[in-house]
Amino acid sequence: MSIDIDQFDERSPEELAELSNPEQVLKFLYENRDRAWKAKEIASRTGINENSIHPVLSRLEDRDLVRHKGPYWAITDDTNRLRQAYDTHRVTQLFDDLYGEEDRDEWIEASEQVDE
Repeated sequence: MSIDIDQFDERSPEELAELSNPEQVLKFLYENRDRAWKAKEIASRTGINENSIHPVLSRLEDRDLVRHKGPYWAITDDTNRLRQAYDTHRVTQLFDDLYGEEDRDEWIEASEQVDE
C-alpha cells in the first residue's frame, strides 16, 4: 500500500509504523461507523488475511469494542469504552518504548516463585 508524499514528508516514523490487525479493524470500523460490515469485507478493506479476521473480531468483541449481529460487525456505540481502550493502548505503547516490552512468561514465572 502506498501513501501520499505529503504524509511521508510530514509524519514521524512512529506515525508511519504499520497498525496491528486489531488497530486496523478499529480504525476502519470507526471511520465507517455509519455502517455494519461482513467480516470478509472488513478483511478486504483493511488488507487483513481472511483467515485472521474472525479471531481479531472475536477478541475485539470480547473487549466490548465491536458489536456483532448475524454476519455483520460494527464499532461499539460506547464511545467511553473505545476512548479508554485507546488511552490504555497509548500508555502501554509509551511504557514499552521507554522501558522495553514486558515478557509474559517472566511475569508468570515470577508470580509462581512468590506463591511458593
